[in-house]
Amino acid sequence: MSGKKLKDYFPMIRTREQILQDIESNIALKAKFESFHEDRKKEFLDFCTGERGVKILYDSFFNAVMNPDIYPERIRHLIGSILGKDIVSFRVMQRSSFSIGDDRSLVIMDIVVELAGGEIINLEVQKIGYDFPGERAACYASDLTIRQYARARNEASLNPDKVFSYRSIHPVYTIVLIEKTGKEFSGFPDKYIHRFAQQSDSGLRMSLVHHYIFIALDIFKKTHQNGIMESELEAWLMFLSTEDPEQIMNLCDRYPDFEALYRHIYEICRNTEDVMGFFSEALLEMDRNTVQYMIDVRNKENEELKKEKEALLSQHEKLQSKTIELESRKEELESRKEELESRKEELESQKAELQSHNEELQSHNEELQSHNEELQSHNEELQSHNEELQSHNEELQSQNRELLAKLNVLEKQLIAQGELIRKLQEKI
Repeated sequence: MSGKKLKDYFPMIRTREQILQDIESNIALKAKFESFHEDRKKEFLDFCTGERGVKILYDSFFNAVMNPDIYPERIRHLIGSILGKDIVSFRVMQRSSFSIGDDRSLVIMDIVVELAGGEIINLEVQKIGYDFPGERAACYASDLTIRQYARARNEASLNPDKVFSYRSIHPVYTIVLIEKTGKEFSGFPDKYIHRFAQQSDSGLRMSLVHHYIFIALDIFKKTHQNGIMESELEAWLMFLSTEDPEQIMNLCDRYPDFEALYRHIYEICRNTEDVMGFFSEALLEMDRNTVQYMIDVRNKENEELKKEKEALLSQHEKLQSKTIELESRKEELESRKEELESRKEELESQKAELQSHNEELQSHNEELQSHNEELQSHNEELQSHNEELQSHNEELQSQNRELLAKLNVLEKQLIAQGELIRKLQEKI
């Protein structure tokens, strides 16, 4: 593919000179062209001459090549690639009067189709992702479910042989393609498609009809800068997101069906007046989108600031209440401090008295210690005297026994002498 240009694939692409000649020859076109900024002039000439690809998500180009009433097979292939199944046929349903109230110019396409099997598809292409995309999608899905319910009820009431059943409610798929995603998607920089389905946490299976698919085209573009496509879905997303000529030529080589879509676009580009009108509308729409987006962002910021202000006021009131409480507590602490200081002085005085008593007790203890030492010495002397007395006592007892023995002998001798004297006296 090296060296090839889009004009080699689509010979109907005009040269820069031809386009500028058309502009110069028409006063209105020239005035409109001159009203563009220089970068917009270059963008216009570049995609008209194939120097860069056409931005498919410009409203006029997208609606021209993807109109479901004129080219239903294109929508059928797009939906089939997203759902991962072949779609035989479908019919476009009218939108109900239900509206959330934020459907401004941020939406490029918003159609509802019913497949042959009864499934309902809500396909929406957004330029800038709305706030609360999940809640918004759930509201529209619920509306489509209620429409099915009402239709099934009405058909049963009109046909006596037909009995209403909740099995008449078919799955509802809400598919949202977003050119520029919001903060919800920023945490998944490598994931460009998110599929949601209701399921239980226990494994119990029920037919819960709502399914949601969110596709982030800006994230797809970043993750597929090399232009490699591995499926028909990636081919469609490449078609919707790329302006790179190399990637467009690669897309047409690998998936020739897209060549017809680009040929359609470049046939439109042959009419300088029409394509400039498309481009002017796109720029005007972009400006409105930017302004509206900025207003939405500013309103959101104001709401957040308002909530933050209310939170700060509430916090301020709490802090004031806390301050008053702390002041009261401070006064209590000051009073307590004075009491403690007074108590401290008393304790210091008592401490001094105790210190004096301790010193006196220490002196008494030293005196008692001296007395104890003296008593200990006296006790030792008394013990020594006691031992000596014990020894003398034992000697006296021994001497006493000896004396008693001698007295017994003397008493016996006296008795004998007395008997002798008595006998002598008798003789006399």
